[in-house]
Amino acid sequence: MIPIVAVVGRPNVGKSTLFNRLAGRRLAIVHDTPGVTRDRHYAEAHVHGRDLLLVDTGGFDLTSDDPMGQGIARQVQVAIEEADVIVCVLDGSAAASAPDREAVDLLRRSGKPVIYAANKLDNSARDLEAGELYSLGIPHFVPISALHGRGMAELERALTEALPQSAPAADADDAVPRVTLIGRPNAGKSSLVNRLAGVERALVDHRPGTTRDPIDTRIEFEGKSYVIVDTAGIRRRARVDRGIEAISVMQSIRAMERANVVILMCDAEAGVAEQDARLLGLCAERGRGIIVGLNKLDLLSKEDKKRALENARDALRFAPWAPLVPLSAKTGEGVSELMRRVSAAYDELGKRISTGELNRFFEQVLERRPPPTSGGRAPRIYYITQAETSPPVFVAMSSAPANIPDSYKRFVANQIRDAFGFEGVPVLVRYRQRERRDAPNKGPRGSKKA
Repeated sequence: MIPIVAVVGRPNVGKSTLFNRLAGRRLAIVHDTPGVTRDRHYAEAHVHGRDLLLVDTGGFDLTSDDPMGQGIARQVQVAIEEADVIVCVLDGSAAASAPDREAVDLLRRSGKPVIYAANKLDNSARDLEAGELYSLGIPHFVPISALHGRGMAELERALTEALPQSAPAADADDAVPRVTLIGRPNAGKSSLVNRLAGVERALVDHRPGTTRDPIDTRIEFEGKSYVIVDTAGIRRRARVDRGIEAISVMQSIRAMERANVVILMCDAEAGVAEQDARLLGLCAERGRGIIVGLNKLDLLSKEDKKRALENARDALRFAPWAPLVPLSAKTGEGVSELMRRVSAAYDELGKRISTGELNRFFEQVLERRPPPTSGGRAPRIYYITQAETSPPVFVAMSSAPANIPDSYKRFVANQIRDAFGFEGVPVLVRYRQRERRDAPNKGPRGSKKA
């Protein structure tokens, strides 16, 4: 499970700059306004050999009476609860303040590992100025300049040392498909859990936001066992305050990490929205099996049902391999088909194609349509093999992988699907350079060795 690192601190201490530095790229971190994209709130990073999810938070002041400030503080508290490690950014060039003391007290009560970073210390001479921060009761801080990169190696080392160990050993339930339900509020996730369980395991209410924490339910359906995980609805950006979508994304990724197959529940009556497409994209990035459940068809007329299906397929056209199942969690219509698709996707995740079978197929593909010439050079693909399962990853050895256009790569992935299935599962094809084998008696310039 990918660990989560929350970057917190009061306003104007340099959180966004540090966030960008740790992420390894410049991300536009917006101010306290709604309607921002998820890329501006979180980023996946690779630090000292560890993958992690960075979460940016709004600058908060627990002593503020301003409603906006109080709202940000609440979201920061949620981020602290969800995080595995917290990086608290302090302004090393300024005196310790009352909001700093409140923040340190809050972090101390959380019981989470905290790395304190004293920012804006551009050189070692200024480190002495930050000594007053010890009056906050912190045991140690890392002097850094997020703007210039000073102290980042020490900070990253401290961060990775505080991260939890890799995922724990498998338990008995690992042989049972884990199915996570995600989607916007009021899409019918809890109703589906209750329908599958045959009893009211999850509270159902017409008002959105009823489910707060992920709920695991072990069920038997049509002779097969599953662990179903219900999650809180993820609200649209335009309806939420600064920072809350980062929390939603964080919780979603947590839930996806625990799943083999994800059911994306969409509201047929409200229509498939941009947020639904974003969630499907997140699932694909995580390499999980994906089934889309178009719920509440019992509320629509025959004509409206047809229109809802067409609109859903159009909105999710970037992932035509993800089955779209119309259903009604309330009446049970389509639920059996949904779970059959879930079971099939779980099986497809573990499918492995032999190298011999792959290359017999691939010879035919290359004969029909070889890679196009690019940059005056025609790339050659020598062979292909399956390197991984769950999800399936294929490696194609090529003479010039950089010259293979994205359109051809999509064509190859689609051909693999046409030949071998993998419905409901993201397929990744990686292209690698095959090193040229020099003659054994040749030196670097082609002359004979002495």
